[in-house]
Amino acid sequence: MSNNHLPFKKINYVIMLIGIITLIVGFFIMTLDKEPYGFGFLGITLGPIIVLIGFGIEFLAIFYKSKEENN
Repeated sequence: MSNNHLPFKKINYVIMLIGIITLIVGFFIMTLDKEPYGFGFLGITLGPIIVLIGFGIEFLAIFYKSKEENN
């Protein structure tokens, strides 16, 4: 009766790691902006877009089911 089914497989953790790295890169890009208070292109456009992509990757990692799990 020991059903040790983990909620995520290895691929989910790999996708999560890619999402976390994308988030870190997005926040780092926001810090590179030289305009006052971060109101330049990097701080107000490019960085937030990359952060949103990172959150999308995290969302995908949570809901991704591999084709092997069709049992």
